[in-house]
Amino acid sequence: MTTLERSSKKLQVIHTAIELFNIHGFHNTGVDLIAKESKIPKGTFYNYFHSKERLIERCISFQKSRLKEEVLAIIYSSRYRNPIDKIKEIIVLHVNFNSLYHLLLKAIFEIKQMYSGAYRMVIEYRKWLLRELFDLVFSLENRPLKPDANMVLNLIDGLMFQILSSNRLDERDVVVERFFWWG
Repeated sequence: MTTLERSSKKLQVIHTAIELFNIHGFHNTGVDLIAKESKIPKGTFYNYFHSKERLIERCISFQKSRLKEEVLAIIYSSRYRNPIDKIKEIIVLHVNFNSLYHLLLKAIFEIKQMYSGAYRMVIEYRKWLLRELFDLVFSLENRPLKPDANMVLNLIDGLMFQILSSNRLDERDVVVERFFWWG
């Protein structure tokens, strides 16, 4: 197997594992299920990742990198008229059924004790996102009311919980608009 084929297969396993972790959680998704759904022998799984912990770290790192790219694309895009539009778009990016953020949010609650390396990656992402949100909030023109970067992150988390518990997206946009009613 060539290096490119091996990398492609590893990436396929990562995608499969992310999907399974999102559906079943980190603790209920075992190596056997990941290998079966990825259509690889269990030995190949261990050859690629050495452990479930390493796979989880790769999955978190993969999602974190993709999210950062998307957030930076929004921040540096000229498509959005002002910082409020960029903040709204960052919220929409994070709060979605198939959001890249779903796995990271799930990780906060499920892996802190068992997979501390992956947990630290999630916390690093949240700190990075807070800094980016702070910069956007800081760049807002003088307004009587300005959102706080922590408030925006809490809004993202709360909306994500609401969507996951109700399986409905229809309230997200209304809540976001009300949050920025002065914009």
